[in-house]
Formats: sequence, structure tokens, C-alpha cells
Amino acid sequence: MTGRKPLESIKQLTLRRLASLQHFAHHHRRRLSVAMLAALGGFAVAAFGIAPMAPDAAEIPLQLVTEAVPLPELDRQAEELATHELELWRSELTRSSDTADSLLRRLGVSDPAASAFIRADRLARRLIEGRGGKMVQARTAADGTLLELVSRAPSQDERQSLTHFTRLTITRAEGRFSSRMENAALQTQVRMGSGAIRSTLFAATDEAGLPDTIAAQLVEAFSTEIDFHRELRKGDRFSVVFESLTADGLPITWNEGTGRLLAAEFMQTGRRTSQVLWFTDPATGKGAYFGLDGRSKKRGFLASPLAFSRIASSFAMRLHPIFQTWRAHNGIDYSAPKGTPVQAVGDAVVDKAGWQNGYGNVVSLTHAGGKSTVYAHLSQIDVRVGQRVTQGQTIGLVGATGWATGPHLHFEFRVDGQVQDPQIIARQGDTPTIDPASKTRFEMLALNARSGLVTADALRGYRGNSD
Repeated sequence: MTGRKPLESIKQLTLRRLASLQHFAHHHRRRLSVAMLAALGGFAVAAFGIAPMAPDAAEIPLQLVTEAVPLPELDRQAEELATHELELWRSELTRSSDTADSLLRRLGVSDPAASAFIRADRLARRLIEGRGGKMVQARTAADGTLLELVSRAPSQDERQSLTHFTRLTITRAEGRFSSRMENAALQTQVRMGSGAIRSTLFAATDEAGLPDTIAAQLVEAFSTEIDFHRELRKGDRFSVVFESLTADGLPITWNEGTGRLLAAEFMQTGRRTSQVLWFTDPATGKGAYFGLDGRSKKRGFLASPLAFSRIASSFAMRLHPIFQTWRAHNGIDYSAPKGTPVQAVGDAVVDKAGWQNGYGNVVSLTHAGGKSTVYAHLSQIDVRVGQRVTQGQTIGLVGATGWATGPHLHFEFRVDGQVQDPQIIARQGDTPTIDPASKTRFEMLALNARSGLVTADALRGYRGNSD
């Protein structure tokens, strides 16, 4: 350039940038967290306050500096790039119906020798044997020949199924294939997510990309505080911070490996906001959900024996669906598909587990303090008499056995032999606080949880979700 353009003052530039920032924040406010806006706004205000003290930029003399920028050996670099051998990576999940040929075809591999090796080699054959869902990565040359294939699947050692995975590696060297299998440890990775209720909680968690097991833990965490059958409303929001297990840095695809829900917040529109934090007691090694104020979220009994369902008949007088007479309904009927897991609402000992007239397949549990619960019409019983069960443990599956017009769970709660409304009993119980010796550690975790949940909630704006 040969001419000189007038320059704006630093003050004018600052004002223009501040106006531009405000315009951007107005039109993209859902994409900025409160912390980010506060930080940027504070920077802009500071710049505005300092700028007038600086000299006018229009009075500063200009100096033109010209310097040649060398571009070393461009021809050699272009030649090396042209002769560089291309290698391609591609990932797939195996299917139960896969053959060596069909799997390699989906991976973009065109290599009859690789296909023959997988069929013949004892270790490599495991790639297409057994259940599908194995995570496979293939590295190929530009012509489609296989250079390396790595498969990751659940550990074949049941004792390590939640902590390790099996890695099968097939490599090609000097035109020959070899295979090896290793048992490797899963790694942990902290992830965040958030969503808003449009229809159901499961639909919202799916939309947010959360694993089903994290969705189930979300229900478990708030089960003593929120009735997900009756209190869920469109517009309710949730944010989560959870631990995801990875194999060689890749999120695993089998549910057993999903990690722990670390913190969560559930915002019920126009009502209340609830927060939970998973805290492990250093002395006992046992973990449980607590509010960020340190009060335990685990009460004596869960609000419902089913994670997801709807109440078909409450604790009240009703017209009996079979006998067509008005009589007292001594429990709650939950409508749910056949095969839905039924969980114990509290720690207990199995008192009955078998067939009982109109109840069909039934489980009766004895809890402390003269309390007992009954779970009827089950299609399957998964416990035995005398067995100890813990809160949330699956004791059977929903069915339609006995006097039932369709699949549902009949649930009763008794205190000293007298039937009580389960909805009332579930909300009773003490909420112990954190041990004083662990309070400092808990408060540090709670502080981190608050920050993480704010960030997780901001993710909804980036995804373009509406409240």
C-alpha cells in the first residue's frame, strides 16, 4: 500500500468491539455460558476504562517494513507429498451374521489373503464368532489391502468384565499375517450432557446422547425425591456429569462397561431444582448419592419398584377389572411391558417367592421395622426364599400371571401387617449427613460438581435444543 488511511482511536475501536460483542451475545445468548459472558464483558469494560488514557492512534507515526519471507524447498515438499503412500482407517461394529468377507467389505478392505487368514487362524476367527457388537478398526493401503486390524470386545474373563476388555490385533508384515490377543484395562473419561423433556425421559436422554445405563442411574439418583411417573413435565431439564469407560480412548459399545453418574441436576419447570453428587466414603469404600448440601439422597425406600412406567390404578377404592365390583385396592398397579425389570424398593430378606392364587407369580420381602412389600403378577422370579436383597436389585420381571387383564405390576406396602399407601411410605425416612471427617473433601467435590453442571447445561445451547 502506498497511501495512508486515517486510523480510529483506540477508544472508538473498543466501543465498536463492545457493541459487536453485545450484538453477538444478544443473538447467540444460548451458546454462551454465564461465566463466559461475565468474563468477556468484564474484559470489555476494563478496556473501555483504560483506553481514553492512551495517546490518539491517529497521531502515532507509521513505518512501512518490508521483509521477504522465504519458502524453503517447495518443490521437494510437493514431490514427497505426491509420492507419500496413503493409509486409510475405518471403523465398524461386527454383526452376529458376519463372515470374514462381509466384515472386511464393510471396512473397505479388498484383500482375499486377509479374509482367508481370518477364517483359518484360531485367534483371528474369534472376530466373527459369538455375539456381534465388537468394535473393529482396519488400516488399509491405498489399494485396499489390509495392513492392520484391531478388535475390541468385552473381556472373556467374567471376573474382569467391568474393568477390562479384550483386544485382538491382526497385523501384516513382509506379506505375512499374524494375530495376538491381550486383556487390557478400560480407562475412564469424564463426559457431560444435558437435555430437555419433550415426551419421555428416555427419549430426552437418547436425544442428548446419554447411554441407557446413565439414564437409569439418573432415575435412581432422584428416585426418593421425584416421582417420574406423575411429576415429569414437558420443559423439565436435566444436566449430568458422568464417567464413561473407554477402550484405547474409544467409547465402548457394550452397556456393562458404562461408568458411574457422578453428578446431576434436574430442573422441574416452575417447581424446584434438585442436585445430586455421587460420594464414596473413604472409610468404608461405599458410595451413595448426596445432595450438594451433604444430605443423603438414599432413603429407606424407593418411590417406585419400576424405573419407567405409569400408574394404572392407585391406592384407593376402585371397580375391579375382573369381578366388576367396587372394592378397596390395597396397592398400586404399574402398567409396563412384559419383561420390565422389577426392583426391590429397599434392603430386605425374601419371605415368599412363588405362585399365590390371584397374585400369580409373587415375591414378598420383609424389611426392617415391621415393614414388608409385595410384588405380584410377575412373569419371572429372580430371587429365592431367605435371600438378602439390596435396594434397587432386580427381583423379577413384569408379567400378567394370576388375575391380570394385561402386563402390569401390583405393588403393596404393609406396616405391621396393615396395608399403607406406598407413595406416602416412600417419602418417609431419615437423610443422614456426611461424616465430619469427610466434609472438606465432600465440599471440594460439590464445588467441582456445581461448575460441571453449569457447563453441562450450557451444552444444550450449543446443540440448539429448546427449553
